[in-house]
Amino acid sequence: MNMSETLRFHGLRGTLRFDEPMARHTSWRAGGRATRFYQPADLEDLAGFLRQLPADEPVVFVGLGSNLLVRDGGLRGTVVLTHAAAKRPELLLGRVYAEAGVASPKVARFAARNDLAGAEFLAGVPGSVGGALAMNAGCYGGETWDIVERAVTIDRGGELHSREKSEFEISYRHCVIRQSGRLGQDEWFVAAYFKLAQGDGEASRTRIKQFLSRRIATQPLQLPNAGSVFRNPIADHAARLIEACGLKGLEHGGARVSEKHANFIVNPKGAAKAADIEWLIATVRARVLEQTGIDLQPEVRIVGEAA
Repeated sequence: MNMSETLRFHGLRGTLRFDEPMARHTSWRAGGRATRFYQPADLEDLAGFLRQLPADEPVVFVGLGSNLLVRDGGLRGTVVLTHAAAKRPELLLGRVYAEAGVASPKVARFAARNDLAGAEFLAGVPGSVGGALAMNAGCYGGETWDIVERAVTIDRGGELHSREKSEFEISYRHCVIRQSGRLGQDEWFVAAYFKLAQGDGEASRTRIKQFLSRRIATQPLQLPNAGSVFRNPIADHAARLIEACGLKGLEHGGARVSEKHANFIVNPKGAAKAADIEWLIATVRARVLEQTGIDLQPEVRIVGEAA
């Protein structure tokens, strides 16, 4: 269906496209097309767009497209792209404020420049603030919600909600609104306020450099990937289990389990289909369960329809 023929939008200031290839907007560089794709100019523009969508329209918010796999059949609905390279964090009332589309490492660097400590680990989170909030992303001993004071969400009617941390149920790689639990279905993160301690900017920058050096040394950052594929089980590491089962280097189609870090699946030549990646996810999970009795839980969000 050509959605441009069935809906007319008014007063938009952002960029609206149809039949958009999602491989352009996911870090795996794979996946099908979105029926409708919108990059809002700002939060007010986003609100106006959401108000004009049908109430039953499937909507997916995307930032930098890490930890996201769009199946080859694409998304029959609307994708909202929150990321924009020009977006920057700012200081508001003693807090670091960042919209959902801001890349997480920018928050780490901004905090360091302002002599604020506690956000350094965000330099190792490859996605945007919105994704980090939604999955309580973390690394190197820190988690996003450790430093979030409150967040701003937007609902299907375009209404903004300022929500305190206490309104969310938060755990390892998990975050939902306590009242409804429908985060990501009819309410989405659009911004956050980070409460950070006074610190030493030079010391923070040194920590950030150490984290980045560690990432470069241990992760296949030169190849298209989506970050960690599976959550770490209690008192263990998914990468150790996958490697112990002899699955490093396992290939299917154009996708491969990384030889550098077993909890990464890479798309070395950019030729993998989403189905190749999904096959590897399912196969790795099944073989680890068979050999160890541990059922690895995917960290990656899989959306859309099979081709």
